[in-house]
Amino acid sequence: MANVTDLQTKYSKLAQEYSKLRAQNQVLKKAVVDEQANCVSLKDQLKQRDQSLRKQEQEMDSLSFRNQQLAKRVELLQEELAVCEAKGKKGKNKGDSPSQHALETKNVFDEDLQKKIEENERLHIQFYEADELHKRQEAQLRARLQELEREAEQHQDAVNGLNTKYTDTIERLHSDKARLELKTQTMEREAQECRMRAEDCQQQLRRCQTELSRQVKQSSSVIQEKVPFNDTKFVHYNSLNVPPHNRRHQLKARDVVGQALSFIQDLVAALLNFHSYTEQRVHIYPRDSSIEPISALNQKFSQYLHENAAYVRPLEESFLQLHQSITEDTVTVLETVVKLKSFADHFSSYVQFLKKILPYQLKSLEEECEAPLCTAALTAKNQELHGDMKRVTSMFEKLQNYINVLALPSKLASTSAVFTQLAGCLHSLHDAIKEMSKHYNQKAGLEQELPTVTQKLLTTSECLLGSLGSLTSSTGKIATFFSNNLDFFTSPAYSPKGSTVALSPLQAETMLANKKKASAYISAIKKPRPQSVPYSEALSNRRILTSSTESREGLTQQVQQSLEKIARLEQEKEHWLLEAQLGKVRLEKENQRIADLEAQLAAAESTAAGKELTWACCAQPLQSSIIPMFGLCLQVGDEESREQLIKTHYMARVGELTTQLQISDSKAVHFHSECRALAKRLAIAEKSRESLSEDVKRANQNITRLQDELTTTKRSYEDQLSMMSDHLCSMNETLSKQREEIDTLKLGSKGNAKKNKGR
Repeated sequence: MANVTDLQTKYSKLAQEYSKLRAQNQVLKKAVVDEQANCVSLKDQLKQRDQSLRKQEQEMDSLSFRNQQLAKRVELLQEELAVCEAKGKKGKNKGDSPSQHALETKNVFDEDLQKKIEENERLHIQFYEADELHKRQEAQLRARLQELEREAEQHQDAVNGLNTKYTDTIERLHSDKARLELKTQTMEREAQECRMRAEDCQQQLRRCQTELSRQVKQSSSVIQEKVPFNDTKFVHYNSLNVPPHNRRHQLKARDVVGQALSFIQDLVAALLNFHSYTEQRVHIYPRDSSIEPISALNQKFSQYLHENAAYVRPLEESFLQLHQSITEDTVTVLETVVKLKSFADHFSSYVQFLKKILPYQLKSLEEECEAPLCTAALTAKNQELHGDMKRVTSMFEKLQNYINVLALPSKLASTSAVFTQLAGCLHSLHDAIKEMSKHYNQKAGLEQELPTVTQKLLTTSECLLGSLGSLTSSTGKIATFFSNNLDFFTSPAYSPKGSTVALSPLQAETMLANKKKASAYISAIKKPRPQSVPYSEALSNRRILTSSTESREGLTQQVQQSLEKIARLEQEKEHWLLEAQLGKVRLEKENQRIADLEAQLAAAESTAAGKELTWACCAQPLQSSIIPMFGLCLQVGDEESREQLIKTHYMARVGELTTQLQISDSKAVHFHSECRALAKRLAIAEKSRESLSEDVKRANQNITRLQDELTTTKRSYEDQLSMMSDHLCSMNETLSKQREEIDTLKLGSKGNAKKNKGR
């Protein structure tokens, strides 16, 4: 059973790990989808940049073509100017009108050249601006590319971590499987040994039952003959004065314990939530365990907090057992409520758990104070919480002391004082938890103002504040409930008449026995009742019993002597059994001898009819042989009675052996049913193991699929990066060609300007 429980616990832990990994898988899927969307948007931006670059290239081509046209036009104009100058030199002696015409033509050419130069400068400025814009866009794309590479490395690290974690989990599961198989074999061997021991115990139990039944019969006869009559009318006539059963008190006690059970359940739920959310907060603040490892102190603290259910759940279970033990037909006082001791033990275990985690809580608060972004106000609130946690733990320790004292009522002088102090301690606990909740609320408000606060931390803080609120409410309800019912707890519900001593367990047992007798008497009131013993006769019988020399020690001695006598009689019984077996052997021999003699007699009678002479000769020997035969016949009659006795003994022995055989058959059937139940449990465990193996296989398949998706994503990123690199190289080549053409145009324009100036 313990093996199956361990398997279920480990499989539940495995399921939790699988759910966590599945959640992480969803996060990774979402991240991959986001990166794909970003990649698509970057592709769109890249297409837009390509389109703008193509437009700029087209504009550059059109500008270069225009520049070529303008250069050709300038050359033509220069040639025409040269022709005009040559014509002007030839026609110097002519009139002023040709020179004026040439001068006007030169002015027109100069204006046209000036316009072309200005246009060329404007084109150079536009080209420079386009070049700067292209450089900025190229820098932005390079920065974006570096960021994507960095994110890809982070995703690769996360995938490597998950692979390592999955590998460790699989190895751990394999080792657990091997260990569980070994443990199963060990448990099977132990089960066989337990069966053998159970058989021995069954034999001992039968012997003990036989002996106890004999002693019970003997004790019952002694009690019926020797127990005195007790009367409750006069206190001095008996020493055991039993109070009557109080049904109203029992109903009130059950109602009060039922209300307390509901409050205890609320308290247990609040404590479970408080410890669980505290564990989540340790993993989030001051360090997030998903980003960087938390400190060794907080890891140990988280490990202890993870075990809180093992200490908190038994409180509710033990109190539920206490509530179930209180019924209308029981006697409920501190001396008879044995389940209160179990609740006190579980409460002591929980207080030890609180004392164990208290240093880690304080160290965790100190670590939060040492965080770089911790303000002075947060440090002050942490110090206040430091004191609140100490106070709450001390209040729980005081409650433990009072509950332990109530669980041992035989050592109490006054229960009312203990109940009063317990009520005051419950109110103090409510005030301490209320103060801690107020300080924690203020601390959460200060943490919301921090620049590095995350949504995860805010959600956990809200849940933690909610658990503290429910804890404050439940402790307040418990304190109020205890104060309201303090009179009921301190009132003596059962006490013997004329005595102030508390009710003892023996008196409670006697009270319940009297109640059963009264119920049986009332239910059988129509039946004829036996005559009661007169009071004077009962008193005389009691005086006779009191004056008798027999005592408990004498009866014990008689029992011991009887046991020795029984052992001696058993030995004699074995002796006479052996004698009976020897007698049986002798009987068989005598029967054989009688048969031989009868055969001889028959032969003699057959020969006597035909031969009288032979009869006369043999008369004397026959007479001598008939006399012993007659004695043998008389002896045979005694042997028949002995045979009847031996037959009766062996029939009784056969009956005993038949009874033992039936008991053995019933034990065999019982063990067969146990083996079938164990086989069913083993089959269920095998099915659960197979299902978990299937889950592990599916997890491995999911891991493989995620690895394939990651590989595909990485390959697509690499292809995109190579395409972008090729495109950037082609753009650089195009820009270098454009720079060369622009430089050529600049040189050409400068040469033309120098020529024009020289002219």
